[in-house]
Amino acid sequence: MAEELHLDTTLTKAEQYHQLLPQIEALTTGEPDLVANLANTVAALRQAFGFFWVGFYLVKDEELVLGPFQGPIACTRIRRGKGVCGSSWAQATTLLVPDVEQFPGHIACSSESKSEIVVPVLKDGQVVAVLDVDSDQLNDFDHNDQQALEQLMALAARWF
Repeated sequence: MAEELHLDTTLTKAEQYHQLLPQIEALTTGEPDLVANLANTVAALRQAFGFFWVGFYLVKDEELVLGPFQGPIACTRIRRGKGVCGSSWAQATTLLVPDVEQFPGHIACSSESKSEIVVPVLKDGQVVAVLDVDSDQLNDFDHNDQQALEQLMALAARWF
């Protein structure tokens, strides 16, 4: 059976998220495979918003390891506290970065990335993964992205 998203690009960003999140929940409900759910989630986000790069990094031992993603090739491993992703993991909080060049210790996996939002996935109070979304535009993320992606990562925590 083919899966299909129903997207209305004439809506505001907040309305688009409001339209998309229930579709991702429906797509992943009943699917027990973590990789399938992560992969469909990043595909849906990229399809809906055209993000430059969107993907998951999974906590494995003492590193973040690249998981399912959409976009150009990426850094494979990130240490705790390093770059935006490693900092989000260490702080267990969302980091919204309007200009990655201004972020101390930014890891440039792609020189085309200009702004970024990283949202941790918390399971039983521990970060088990982070969602990383990059834009090739400065200041491309706002409170609408943060609120919706945090809500989505609360759903994602159930898959772990």
